[in-house]
Amino acid sequence: MGKRFVSNNVRLAILVSALGYFVDVYDLILFSILRTASLTDLGYSGDQLVSVGGYLLNTQMGGFLVGGILWGVIGDKIGRIELLFGSILLYSIGNILNGFVGQFGPGVDAVISPIDQYALLRFLTGVGLAGEIGGGITLVAELLPKNTRGYGTTIVVATGVAGAVAAAMVYELFSWRWAYIAGGVMGLGLLFLRLSVAESGIFKALAQKEHVARGNFF
Repeated sequence: MGKRFVSNNVRLAILVSALGYFVDVYDLILFSILRTASLTDLGYSGDQLVSVGGYLLNTQMGGFLVGGILWGVIGDKIGRIELLFGSILLYSIGNILNGFVGQFGPGVDAVISPIDQYALLRFLTGVGLAGEIGGGITLVAELLPKNTRGYGTTIVVATGVAGAVAAAMVYELFSWRWAYIAGGVMGLGLLFLRLSVAESGIFKALAQKEHVARGNFF
C-alpha cells in the first residue's frame, strides 16, 4: 500500500510538472506568434511594431530574471509545492488580465496606457513562468530514484514541447485576447490539480535540519 501511494504520488508529480512546462512553452510561443497582431489591434503599425514589440519582450525577459531568483529562494525556503502553486497562480492571473489590455475602463486606461498595461502584465507573467520548469524538474528529480530520473525529466520536457503546437492551434482558432485567456484558464486548471501533489521527501528531510541554510540567495 505504501509503495502504491508513493508510485501514484510520483506519477501525479510528473504529470503536473509536465503540464506546467506545457503551459510555460505555450505562453512563450504564443506571445511570439500574436505579438504583432495584438499590437496592430491596439493601434500600432510600421516601425512601432518592432520598437514596442521589443519593449514588451524585454519586459517579459526582465520578469523571467526576477522570477528565476524569487522562485529559487521560495522553493528552497518554504517548499517545492508552494513554488509551483504560487508561480502558476501568478501566471494564470497575469495571462487572463492580458486578454483585457486596453479594456479595463476609462479610469484605468487614463492612468496606465494600454501598452504599459501590456508590459506590466507580461512582466508578471514572466515572473510566474520562471518558476515552472525549475520547480517542476526539481520536484520530479527529488521524488524519483536516481536510475529513473532521466525518464521523468524527459517526459516533462517532451510534454512542454507540445505546448508550442497548442499555441499555434489556439491562435488559429481564437483572437489574441482569447488566446491569452485560454492560457490563464489552463493554468487555473493545473493549479487545482497541484493541490493533490505531495512535497518532496528530500526537502522535508532538509527542512528538519536547523543547521542547513535554505533559500539564502547569497
